[in-house]
Amino acid sequence: MFQGAEASHLEGGSLAIDFPLEGVKALLVTHCHIDHVGRIPYLLAAGFSGPIYATEATARLLPLVIEDAIKVGISRDGKLIAAVVKRLQSLLKPIPYDVWFEILALADFKGRFRMAGHIIGSAYIECKLDGDVVVFSGDLGAPYSPLLSAPKAPYQVDCLVIESTYGDKNHEGRQQRKDNLRRVIERCLLDAGTVLIPAFSIGRTQELLYEIEDIIHRYKGDWQNLDVIVDSPLAAKFTDHYRALKSLWDKEARNKLSVGRHPLAFEQLLTVNSHADHARVVNHLKQSGRPAIVIAASGMCAGGRIVNYLKALLPDRKTDVLFVGYQAQGTPGRDIQTYGPRGGYVVLDGERVDIKAGIHTMSGYSAHAGQNDLLNFVKRMRFKPSEIRIVHGDDAAKLMLRDELQKVVPDGKVWLPDG
Repeated sequence: MFQGAEASHLEGGSLAIDFPLEGVKALLVTHCHIDHVGRIPYLLAAGFSGPIYATEATARLLPLVIEDAIKVGISRDGKLIAAVVKRLQSLLKPIPYDVWFEILALADFKGRFRMAGHIIGSAYIECKLDGDVVVFSGDLGAPYSPLLSAPKAPYQVDCLVIESTYGDKNHEGRQQRKDNLRRVIERCLLDAGTVLIPAFSIGRTQELLYEIEDIIHRYKGDWQNLDVIVDSPLAAKFTDHYRALKSLWDKEARNKLSVGRHPLAFEQLLTVNSHADHARVVNHLKQSGRPAIVIAASGMCAGGRIVNYLKALLPDRKTDVLFVGYQAQGTPGRDIQTYGPRGGYVVLDGERVDIKAGIHTMSGYSAHAGQNDLLNFVKRMRFKPSEIRIVHGDDAAKLMLRDELQKVVPDGKVWLPDG
């Protein structure tokens, strides 16, 4: 699904599939973030009927993502949604991690999903074709994620296709980001204001809940009276699935469960489901002085329930907005991030909204690998690729990562296929 400025090239704003499908025989899904899977309904509508390979966890979550994407962007017709989801489920082929499988039942074409550490179920894809190894990174995760293990580099790669979301910068460390998160929320407690966190329903929301539970556990006191509100039915469903998939959590998170901690289901956590309840919470926070943390989608403020909170609370100096993920060019999130610290404004739903709230950005909570992480992914390969193709990032990030990767593989070809 195109986001922000990426969508500007679409002729007439159409998301219809604009490439021939005759040669497309299968789809391999790295993970179920909407920017990677949001056009699957359009692919099915165009006549695609091949197998859709995904990890077992992604195959479990993908129908939820697609159902929500159709409701938000295509139609609220229940029969249509049910038909698309049923069709998707009939094509899905769940595959365990680290197991070679034949793609299209071809003996000389095998694939393997390896843990990517980005969100639960995420994978990079290792393919063997006629003796060559091709790796498609999908989105690689940052190390020291609170719930997932870091990705391990493959042993040998001939051609690597790698993302570059943060190809030009590194993230702050985990302890530093947790300290920063605590300080922002402590200001909320002092000012009796609201901390708004735009976050993707899957991945970022669960990591934030994990860290907030840990802060509450450590500091107690006023923290015990702080409401933590997840205003997203989809995020609530994903959090339930995260709990059910705890076998994929890392050792630290599983140890907390073993001593009776519940990092994704603690006492102060409140979930808002209906639109009526959502409207009441927005109005209550605008009128009252009760401090709260609100986590709501969308992560780039381009739609969803976070927009109503922003319209109501951005003009209030007691409000803080905390960005914990990438904000694409052309999205309201990027505009708030850019102009908010200068006392500017943002346009939401066609309405000018003045920004008096505090604006904060913490790159350490990104689910994406930083530049050093991307470089280390290649450095740790025993046999490095002779060709690296850089995709999925802003132009500046791609170019900087290209220059750094060229130093890692001085004799290899490092290039940008789309530029």
